[in-house]
Amino acid sequence: MARDALVVALLLGAGCVPTLTDNPPRDVALSLPKAFTAGEAEAPATASLATRTWASFFDDPTLQRLIAEALEHNQELSLSLQELVIANAEVGARRGEYLPRLEAGVDTGLEKVGAFSSQGFSDRATGVPEHLGRFGFGLRASWEVDVWGRLRNAASAAQLRAEASAEARHFLVTQLVAELARSYYELLALDAQLEVLERNVKTQTDALEVVKLEKQAARVSELAVQRFEAEVANTRSRRFALEQQRVQTENRVNFLLGRFPQPVPRDARGLVSPLPVAADTGVPAALLEHRPDVRRAMKGLEAAKLDVAVARAGFFPALSVNAAVGYDAFNLTHLVSTPESLVYNLAGNLVAPLLNRAAIEAQYRSANARQLQAVVTWERTVLQAFTDVVNQLAQLDNLSKTNALKARQVATLDEAVSVSNVLFQSARADYMEVLLTRRDALEAQLELIETQKRLQVAKVDLYQALGGGWRDAPTAR
Repeated sequence: MARDALVVALLLGAGCVPTLTDNPPRDVALSLPKAFTAGEAEAPATASLATRTWASFFDDPTLQRLIAEALEHNQELSLSLQELVIANAEVGARRGEYLPRLEAGVDTGLEKVGAFSSQGFSDRATGVPEHLGRFGFGLRASWEVDVWGRLRNAASAAQLRAEASAEARHFLVTQLVAELARSYYELLALDAQLEVLERNVKTQTDALEVVKLEKQAARVSELAVQRFEAEVANTRSRRFALEQQRVQTENRVNFLLGRFPQPVPRDARGLVSPLPVAADTGVPAALLEHRPDVRRAMKGLEAAKLDVAVARAGFFPALSVNAAVGYDAFNLTHLVSTPESLVYNLAGNLVAPLLNRAAIEAQYRSANARQLQAVVTWERTVLQAFTDVVNQLAQLDNLSKTNALKARQVATLDEAVSVSNVLFQSARADYMEVLLTRRDALEAQLELIETQKRLQVAKVDLYQALGGGWRDAPTAR
């Protein structure tokens, strides 16, 4: 009866789990809108751009080759691969904890007990040698019976974290692909702007010669010549700032490719080549499937929930089984004598915490807090993903309108430059009108190129915001 009462006390005392009323757990409480556009009832069920591989999204063969090389040699991706290997190894370790353990051992030693101890007095009376050897070998087994699922939940949590590490690597791939594409289009824009500057330097130099002839004919003063010379020098000086930007952008591309600075091949047509249309955004709920950071946050949330279950199981009794079999003797000549030297044992242990459970309770409350953190992290990640897409859609719309107006501005100013030249030669316009018109035309050309680059980059950013760019990336190297 006493033994039964002790077992009941163990179960009742250990089963008391503290409440979490001061920091109650909760599930996610965020629901995505049905459309990205405000006022739209529901987005059309179109396939998202995120389902397209980067090789099909970017049709520039040069850019495709650069991305493939970056995915092969980028150092940060290599580091993330090792993180994934570590996470998978942790899964194996956790799974091994709920499997039975079997060990083989060999023991040897020398023992002397005190002469005036009970064991020493008995040994002396029976003629046992004062220095007694000990030799043995055998098998030992132990197994913690996972009654409450603590070990299996811990293994499942480790598996989810390994999957989260894989999603983190996918997210890194999307960032790498997008960053490389942005740098590539920036290079193309810098090339085009430098080409515009070179053409303007030549045109302004020709205009300077005309002004010098006009001065010889006493139609303009030396001031006009000096203003034209200053404008040519200013345009030439702007070239070096762009050259520096081009060097730095090329080196950024090389760094992403994991190589030392060298010329980066590129195709100038890529700046104006059409990328896939921005309307194929799919429904907002598709972000949960396509965005790697959202998927990673969900895996982390599921793992955190299992951690709470693992911590909760710490309040309940743990059942373990231990067994051993082998041979044990004080003399090597008798070591394998059977059954005289044969030894074995089998025991079961039921252990439960009764007093001083502060550490277990602290782990439980900590696990609950981490689970709440995972909930908020998931909600914040989803909110950020949705906001990214909405921002990029607005960016694309505004840049498309800006690009059309800039193109019209450039065409108008090109005509104005021709008109100003004719008027200046016929003495119906002064040199300042010619200078300002040329300056405005140059700025408009440079701004048009910048807008074209930003338009391409905005499409890349939308592709990344939707979760595209990781599906055809290699998973191991």
